[in-house]
Amino acid sequence: MTTTHPSRHRISVRIGARIAAALATATLAALAPSATAAGPVVPPQVSADLQPELNAMVEQGGSTAALAEVRDHGRVTWRGAAGTADLDTGRPARADGRFRIASVTKSFVSTVTLQLVGEGRIGLDDPIERYLPGTVPNGDHITVRQLLNHTSGLHDYLGDPRVRSNTEAGNREFLATGRWIEYTPQRLLAIGTAMPPYFPPGQDWHYSNTNYVVVGMLIEKVTGHSWREAVEDRIIRPLGLRHTSLPTTSTAIPGPHAHGYFKFPDGPGDVTRLSPTIADAAGAGISTTDDLDRFHAALFGGTLLAPAQLAEMTTTVRIPGLPGAEYGLGTARYDLSCGRFWGHTGEIPGYSTAVFGTRDGSRQVALSYDEYDKSDSDKSDRLYRAFLEKALCGTSAASG
Repeated sequence: MTTTHPSRHRISVRIGARIAAALATATLAALAPSATAAGPVVPPQVSADLQPELNAMVEQGGSTAALAEVRDHGRVTWRGAAGTADLDTGRPARADGRFRIASVTKSFVSTVTLQLVGEGRIGLDDPIERYLPGTVPNGDHITVRQLLNHTSGLHDYLGDPRVRSNTEAGNREFLATGRWIEYTPQRLLAIGTAMPPYFPPGQDWHYSNTNYVVVGMLIEKVTGHSWREAVEDRIIRPLGLRHTSLPTTSTAIPGPHAHGYFKFPDGPGDVTRLSPTIADAAGAGISTTDDLDRFHAALFGGTLLAPAQLAEMTTTVRIPGLPGAEYGLGTARYDLSCGRFWGHTGEIPGYSTAVFGTRDGSRQVALSYDEYDKSDSDKSDRLYRAFLEKALCGTSAASG
């Protein structure tokens, strides 16, 4: 799921921060300043010891735990963990731990949608009204493509503070009661469409989790199976992603995992368990860094989508106010000092996730961390950028 916070320099996929007014004011804003106008100049076979940078995200950047893996041409070149998995016991974080991937889920959902496009079962430029009649207000003017690339204008249901407020009071309420609420997709859509659209369909760009709730409903209508079943059948099982799951109502994270926390003046609040229904097709997934890297490699390496559909996925629209940063269909293009990379980020209470890689699927980095202490956002942003630069470009010069 995604919302953004204007002071952050990442794509914040945050079930809990205000509205997702600009997916871009997060990761994209941090990456764009060093974008290379010449396009990809990616060095081959980047492999470096990233433990110092990962440690810094915990020791200096305020995370309680951080996990990461880098792959190059199908080979793991680095994997590591830093920090504490459980503040009560002091148990160390594990590199193979699972975590909530939040809006990285959108890349899985978009991939299934594009597979159905390739099979002739969905038209990208068909109005959603054709598939879900009477479901989406103004649905005869909103296309499937506009839902996937956030140009539909539909308001993000997280913009309703009764669903999620990213204040201390809101975090306390979420910890006490909000995280246990079970939502249906229909209720999430109703909350989003009760608020006025951001703009007429196709006239602008605004990140909205409501879009992917509708896409989840579309997949179910076309296939006769839930979006979860479709992702499992078409991606998770074929790729052998044994540690990736799409919970329905279970509040737990299966297997080894680091806990996620809110920071309060009187101590941490453990927010590891929550109802995934608040995220639905916009961000309910759970995975590992290894599974995310392998998914990215398969996606951009051409295993999951035919060339025509992968070309559609990487056909982007401009994100207003952020030169060099653009959004495709469930993926975004990011510019680092050494070239252009593709991927997505996610944020949900207790967990932030990023997976980036090359357009040809030859190299990936996946990262999960708990952004616990947000008191010095500029510093934590620099440390985050330093990690990405070194992981993908082989230099941490961006940390200065």
